[in-house]
Order: sequence, then structure tokens, then C-alpha cells
Amino acid sequence: MAIDYQTLKNWPIADQLSRYTREDCIRYALSLGYGEDPMDAAELPFVYEDGLRAVPSMVTVLGAPGAWATDPGTGIDWLRILHGEHRMVLHASLPPEGCLRSHTRVTAVVDKGQGRGALVVTTREVSDDANGRLLATIEHTSFCRADGGFGPGDDAPAALPAVPPEPADATVQLRTAPSAALLYRLNGDRNPIHADPGAARSAGFERPILHGLCTYGMAVRAVLRACCGNRPERLGSFALRFSAPFIPGETLAVEIWRRGAQVQFRASALERGQAVLTHGLATVHGA
Repeated sequence: MAIDYQTLKNWPIADQLSRYTREDCIRYALSLGYGEDPMDAAELPFVYEDGLRAVPSMVTVLGAPGAWATDPGTGIDWLRILHGEHRMVLHASLPPEGCLRSHTRVTAVVDKGQGRGALVVTTREVSDDANGRLLATIEHTSFCRADGGFGPGDDAPAALPAVPPEPADATVQLRTAPSAALLYRLNGDRNPIHADPGAARSAGFERPILHGLCTYGMAVRAVLRACCGNRPERLGSFALRFSAPFIPGETLAVEIWRRGAQVQFRASALERGQAVLTHGLATVHGA
């Protein structure tokens, strides 16, 4: 079944109500590699209940709309979906425990042409259910590799800028364990390509790959460390493009360019010298 533009553009996605605890908050941080050095006092507040802080990117997994694209009625070949881009605007700090309400809608369906795939963009508004306060607006772009040629469709989102040509101002290196994807999937994304070697091979990968949102959270960790003094409330927005798979066990090298309140970044698999996150753009408060 092929994509039908009108059907997919108006696809109903149920609102999500997500309760989470301080233990969930700690587990998410651990899945990003926080706590690998138990003597690091700067990162301890993300994994220790005394003065616990939530990593801002945890909002990307709380209240996620689930595997709605696996419904055959969408026309999407869901096993061949890749995460294309992810953009997040933070309106207020995420509490370390609470209940969130998420409202998601399909905001763009872009035909890249026969044999070139399609882009499906969803926008999710995340609010504190206790008081209705808007916490974040999240834009998720999926690259549906097998689904182009249905056109016409919408225009693609405005492009994110490439990083500057000059050397980076700072580089943060973050190691991952070979089991990183098996831990991260406990945050809710159970796509088998991150755990089952057979499913990964069926999707065109030699072995299970790390979740795109795990590398996203790791990049947030790097920018918090380098530009925000590990204060989550200083991060205003965060956006990037996923350019290549990252393999659990590799080291993520995040290059950072700082220009006042604007931060640009790029992340590579250090051992392979391959960029896996590009066109990174963040804003920082109190610069």
C-alpha cells in the first residue's frame, strides 16, 4: 500500500498522558552515559536523587506518540523508516517527576520523488498536565526510504545551517557501551533494529544501531557540559539532522562552535571518522 497524501496528512494520533518518576529520570540519564564517571560532581545531579535534574531531551521520549506509522493504513513501509531531523524548543524546565500531556499532529508530508523516499513531519506540544503549562514543542522528521512517488505533497521544512568552516571552539567526547541500545530502548522505543541482529540486517544494517534519539540526547549532554554549566534551564532550543547510523560501543565526538547565544555543532563516530549528526543548532540562555 502506497502513501495517500490526504489520508496521512490527516492521520489521527491519540494524545498521550505520561506519568514518570524520579527513577525514570535517572534511568534516562544513565542511558545517555551519565554516571560513567561516578566521581564527576558536575554530572552527578542527573543520576542522583539528591538535587535531581532532568536532562531536557527526556521530553523527546515522554509522551511520544508511539508506533503509529506501523499501521498499514498509513502506507508507510515502517521497517525502512529513518529518523531524519529532530527539533526541540524548550519553553520551561522539565520537572524530575510528574505527568505530561502530549498532542501530536502530522504537519507535513513531503514527496522526494520515485525511488528517493518521502519526509513525514510531526509536531508535538508537551504540557505539564498538572497546570497546563507548555514545556516543549517538538518537530520530528521521518525519512521514509521506500515511500516516494505519491506526490504532490508539502514543502520541506526550512533547512538547518551547516557548521562553520573554521575549527571548532570545543570538542566533547562521549563513550558508549556495546549494550547502550539495549539500555536506551527501555525508554520506550522497542524497534527491533536496535536489539535484534536479524531485524537490523533486514533493514539494511550489518548490526543493531543506536537509537537516533539516544545520539540526540548525548549531543544535548555535550552542549549542556560545554555551554550551559550543566544547567538544563539554560538550554532554549536544540535541532539537528541525522546523517548516518551510530553503532553502540563507539565514541561520539561532538564539535561545538559558540557564537553568543547561538551554538552550532556536529557529532562524529570517532573510531570511523564519520559524521552521524550534522547541521546542529542550539540556543543558550544567559550567554
